[in-house]
Amino acid sequence: MTTFRTTLRQCLTLLVTLGITGFAACSDSGSAGGSATAADQPFNMHLRSHTETEPNSGRFHVLTKTEKWNPSRTAIVVCDMWDLHHCLNATRRGGELAPRMNQILKTARDRGVTIIHAPSSCMPAYKGHPARSRALAVPKSKNLPKDIGTWCYKIPAEEKGKYPIDQTDGGEDDDLAEHAAWAKKLTAMGRNPRAPWKSQTDLLDIEKTDYISDNGEEIWSIMEQRGIDNVILLGVHTNMCVLGRPFGLRQMSKNGKNVVLMRDITDTMYNPLRAPYVSHFTGTDLIVEHIEKFVCPTVTSVDILGGKPFGFKKDKRKHLVIVMAEREYKTWQTLPTFARKHLGDDFTVSYVFANAKERNVLPGIEVLDTADVALFSIRRRALPEKQMAVIRRYLKAGKPLLGVRTTSHAFSLSFKGDKRPDKGYADWLTWDADIIGGNYTGHHGTEGKGGRGLKVTVTLAEGAAKHPILTGVDPAKLIGNGSLYQTNPLTKTTTPLLIGSIPDNPSEPVAWTNKTEYGGKVFYTALAHIDDFQQPAFNRLMVNAVYWAAGLPVPKKLPVKPKVVATTKK
Repeated sequence: MTTFRTTLRQCLTLLVTLGITGFAACSDSGSAGGSATAADQPFNMHLRSHTETEPNSGRFHVLTKTEKWNPSRTAIVVCDMWDLHHCLNATRRGGELAPRMNQILKTARDRGVTIIHAPSSCMPAYKGHPARSRALAVPKSKNLPKDIGTWCYKIPAEEKGKYPIDQTDGGEDDDLAEHAAWAKKLTAMGRNPRAPWKSQTDLLDIEKTDYISDNGEEIWSIMEQRGIDNVILLGVHTNMCVLGRPFGLRQMSKNGKNVVLMRDITDTMYNPLRAPYVSHFTGTDLIVEHIEKFVCPTVTSVDILGGKPFGFKKDKRKHLVIVMAEREYKTWQTLPTFARKHLGDDFTVSYVFANAKERNVLPGIEVLDTADVALFSIRRRALPEKQMAVIRRYLKAGKPLLGVRTTSHAFSLSFKGDKRPDKGYADWLTWDADIIGGNYTGHHGTEGKGGRGLKVTVTLAEGAAKHPILTGVDPAKLIGNGSLYQTNPLTKTTTPLLIGSIPDNPSEPVAWTNKTEYGGKVFYTALAHIDDFQQPAFNRLMVNAVYWAAGLPVPKKLPVKPKVVATTKK
């Protein structure tokens, strides 16, 4: 079989020659979890998708459903896991993916899953290989879909959204000097530096019971002959080959296969110097989100191997979950825009929106179980008991929370707490004191009677000037556009940061930190009116708070980036 394998040692030798370290091709970032399962037992597949909260809202619930997949009616297609790539970083990441991928293939193969290796433009390397011969021996299907042999650039569902990243430069994210040296070495090997691949990486085993093909008609025929209903795509690159190839996600989806992307066993061609100017890994997240909205669901390798999802070693981002369930201040609009603009380098961000038809339900709140930090904007909700248990579980784990504006009265249905939830739902009347550390008792006056509607002047709290959250924040350039909340007295565990005032009324804390009884850090601000997000000082305050809560160093300066165009409809 070595006749058909690429010598990855050549690649490693080149990298050492260039003095390039960090190539993790031989490392294993994950191991199989759980006990062995009989081959005839189905896989429990957890399919994640984005479902619009209501028509044309541009907001999506992230929902997961479980399906049982019969291994004998399931195929895995390995897309373009080439031996070498013109992008050095892509070559590195492919090498890092491969060991976990090989485990997936072995486990799935042993369970009866059909394995199809699809290294495009590499068929000459496999002439006479048993797996290639098997593919060629399959009769052409009588029900070949139209255009199944061609690239698919878009399906109708994608017209509803905007493609989330700019990949017009090809997506290379190499250091320019490294890239030039890499191209030179590829040329010296006799490889085309723009298309150096000759075969699939030899880090993936190809067994004689597998299939090798890069032809859409052949692959469709294999699936039809074997009675394949379920298809798992993994490999590279999600935004290009995995989506568009004749055997890719779009073709499988539009032609009726129950297809999924294995989202942790893939990569993108995305350059962070292009819009939306986020980290490479956030670029991958955005493509996955696009796929879940408009193409097909996704799963992770955990459904095959158990354990934890694969993660690239250089992906150090924290997972932030933003939960939005209020109507007055439109934070369902401002907070995602804020996160896209300011947090895409160091955070992977998930969003939870209220149910449009049932206000006391938060679909997808279970994502908190995987969060490192949470940001709440919630007003007067009583949740199903299981959903409230998710929030309590998160906080009892000592994890950090940020709250804005109405979150001080997030889980009380009425001002006095006298309105109680229906059976099966739970409120949290002492939430403000228990978690936020505040004492919300309403607004200061009403318009024309003491100041509701007046701009709030903001000043530093005594002794707060050196707090990390206030780094680079000039209170003189910060104005509260919402009415001044009555928040005094705060609990003894709080540290006031900012004070708000309006004429003829007592001053009130408008930003502070707290520490819960479970040890979790809390930041809260009574600001976050929709107009507050137009102020650089407020955005800087929020950025600092997110980093502080996540245990990351607060940026000394916010990076100056080109304007980011929103990727969802408002």
